[in-house]
Amino acid sequence: MGEWQENSWSNYNQQQDWNSAGPQADGGFQQFDYGNYGNDAAPAPGMDTISTYYSEPAQPAAYTGSMFIPAGQPDAFSQQPGGSGFDDEPPLLEELGINPDHILQKTLTVLNPWRTTDPAAAGDSDLAGPLVFCLAFGSFLMLSGKLHFNYIYGIGLLGCLAIYALLNLMTVSGVAICTVVSVLGYCLIPIVGLSGLAVLVSLTGIFGNILTGIAVLWCTASSSKLFVTALEMRDQQVLVAYPCGLLYAVFALITMF
Repeated sequence: MGEWQENSWSNYNQQQDWNSAGPQADGGFQQFDYGNYGNDAAPAPGMDTISTYYSEPAQPAAYTGSMFIPAGQPDAFSQQPGGSGFDDEPPLLEELGINPDHILQKTLTVLNPWRTTDPAAAGDSDLAGPLVFCLAFGSFLMLSGKLHFNYIYGIGLLGCLAIYALLNLMTVSGVAICTVVSVLGYCLIPIVGLSGLAVLVSLTGIFGNILTGIAVLWCTASSSKLFVTALEMRDQQVLVAYPCGLLYAVFALITMF
C-alpha cells in the first residue's frame, strides 16, 4: 500500500515538472494567449485588406457627362489652331463639284463668242446650268401653249450622243460625255431667250425668222468655240460648228412652230 502511494506521488511530481517546463520543452508546439484576443494582436498578412474590403463598401463614381467618350481621348477640334474643326472645310459647292467661277466664265463665253476663255472652264463638266436652261426652255414653250418637254429631252439626248461620237473621232485624247452635255446645254441660252420672246410676240413672220436665224448662229458659234478651246482642236471650228448648228436648228423649229 505504501509502495503504491509512493509511485503515484512520483508520477504527480513528474507531471508538474512537465507543465512548468514552458514552451521550450513542449516539442515545438506554440501556445496562444486567448485572453487578449481582439485587443492588441497584430493582424495576419493580408487580413487588413480583406477586412477593409468587407467593412468599407465601394462608393459609385459620380457621373461626369462623358460616359461614351473614352478617357484620355484628345479632342480633335480643340487641337486645331483655330479652335474649330470647320475652318479648313472646303465650301459646299466645291464638295458637290460645282465651280461658280467656271459657270460664270462659260456663260459669258456663250453670251460673247469672241471672248477669250480658259480651257479648264470651257471643258468643265458642270450639269447644273444645262439642266436649269432646259427647264427654262420647256417652261417658256409651255407658256406659249406648247408642251414639248419630251421633244426637248429626246432630241437633246440624241444630239449629245451624236456629237460625242463625232468629237471622239476628231480628237486624239477623246472627250467625256458630261463635257459634251455641259457645253451644248450652256450654249442653249440664245434659244431660251428666243422662246421667252415667243411668249410675247409671234415668230412666224419675217422678223421672227431673222431672230431665229440669229439665235441659231449664236448658239453654233458659242458651242463650236467652247469645244475647240476645251479639246485644243486647231482649225477645226467649222467642222464642229456644222453638227452643232443642225442640233440648234431643230430646237429653233420647235420654238417657232
